[in-house]
Amino acid sequence: QVQIVESGGGLVQPGGSLRLSCAASESIFRFGTMGWYRQAPGKQREFVARITRAGGTAYVDAVKGRFTISRDNAKNTVYLQMNSLKPEDTSVYYCNRWPAYDTDYWGQGTQVTVSS
Repeated sequence: QVQIVESGGGLVQPGGSLRLSCAASESIFRFGTMGWYRQAPGKQREFVARITRAGGTAYVDAVKGRFTISRDNAKNTVYLQMNSLKPEDTSVYYCNRWPAYDTDYWGQGTQVTVSS
């Protein structure tokens, strides 16, 4: 059964931190590289970060130095540690394999709101 469950979002002040978690079914995790994506209101979903099964990472320029992606292969779980959050980071955050497409299965996402 295909399943993706994101959690950990919330309301945080600028400069604050959040840690997102994503539990994915083996049918998703087995693809190897996993990614985090986000979608702000009125905008298209965009890539944020990815991590290979071996731990190699890549980030979009806007989050480099602030976000850290990690994974626990034994738990089929991916994490996104977000520090120094900015209002422009406000989005619904999703995880999925990388690359992923609009036609793929997506979870419900987790809302991150950065506001004072």
